[in-house]
Amino acid sequence: MQRKYFDIAKYAFGVVLAVFVTISLINPELLKALSQGTPKIGADAPPTQLPEIVKQFNLAIENASTAVLPTVVAISVESEQKNPMSDFFKDFHPFFGGPENFDQNQKVQAYGSGVIITSDGYIVTNNHVVEGATEDGIKVILFDKSEYKAKVIGTDPSTDLAVIKIDAENLKPAYFADMKDVKVGEFVIAVGNPLGLDFTVTKGIVSAIGRGQLRLPRKSNYQIDNFIQTDAAINPGNSGGGLFDLSGSLVGINAAIATETGGFMGYGFAIPVDIVKTIVEDLIEDGKINRPALGVMIGEVDKVTAKSLGLDKVKGVLVNDVIKNSAAQKAGIESQDIILSIDGNPVNSVAELQSYVIRKKIGDNIKVKIWRDKKEIEKTVKLQARTEDITANDTNAGEDESVTDQNASINFDKLGFSVEPLSKEQKKSIEN
Repeated sequence: MQRKYFDIAKYAFGVVLAVFVTISLINPELLKALSQGTPKIGADAPPTQLPEIVKQFNLAIENASTAVLPTVVAISVESEQKNPMSDFFKDFHPFFGGPENFDQNQKVQAYGSGVIITSDGYIVTNNHVVEGATEDGIKVILFDKSEYKAKVIGTDPSTDLAVIKIDAENLKPAYFADMKDVKVGEFVIAVGNPLGLDFTVTKGIVSAIGRGQLRLPRKSNYQIDNFIQTDAAINPGNSGGGLFDLSGSLVGINAAIATETGGFMGYGFAIPVDIVKTIVEDLIEDGKINRPALGVMIGEVDKVTAKSLGLDKVKGVLVNDVIKNSAAQKAGIESQDIILSIDGNPVNSVAELQSYVIRKKIGDNIKVKIWRDKKEIEKTVKLQARTEDITANDTNAGEDESVTDQNASINFDKLGFSVEPLSKEQKKSIEN
């Protein structure tokens, strides 16, 4: 029996020896690795060491993200839209039969984001996120995955802001930054729920402040075009989410993207926090906006306009028309005046003027410095409530504190001429 076990062991040893000899002839390195145990995977150290300043920058982004994520919510909205096939088929039903429900509305599910602004459940989002929501059709999901039904407190289509409320306590509200401290070039993070990817953080910089004339769909005759531009990635679903600086302070509410594809193409836009604060305070207090109006139709000043009116450089905002019985008319402001400043604050764009007036109250007196007849004049304007029945077709009025149609002609009555943009055909003929 011992002889038998000895023969088996000798045979096994021969097989193992043959395998090692074969391996050594074919792949000596493998034989070496086998003899030394399991091979080491990966290098002993990274190829380069991060400078301490880079580590601190990464840590700042990480800390800001961790701090603000609980202040952002996901919003699911159920709305009803008219069946697009109803008008086409309903006339044929008596002849061909078929479904009886072509006139019924279709339920549509949409998604967006919001930012908690009080510990007891008030949340700011975009008007277009909750617009048309069915009763009990708004659901809010917090960062801890808890869900609540929400009700609409108030909306403002002119700024695309809305306030909703959930029954919750001890929430973490956002800290509002001061817009005077927000600078072009500083790093920001956008937090929201893009494309169904809940609580996503993207990083970028403030690309521009006071960006206007984006030609977004108009929801109101009083639409405010004043945005922070950022290259932090913003996609559908980010709407209503927050744009934060690296201290975790809320800089703006993400509202729009510039896109030809429906997705991010390099930059997006947020509503500045000073406008957000003014609007949400009104909506929470009254459920509506009590906004004052200066009572003018305004446009940007370009080089030609500045030269024709005797300005030494391009500055101010052009008054294209004054609304009848408005605060501006009562104060003596006229068409073709250039508004240079309000209360000593220079205004060099439509967005700056709108942003300043929107933060004032009805009945406030403001000092308006204007340029007329090649000299500066100061007027005191007592702000009035905006006139709700003003329409773009009113020959005596227009969109209060709004940019004039850039394709319309502008009359310089005092100088005896009018100007209008060149058509494509006219530009082509000049180029040729």
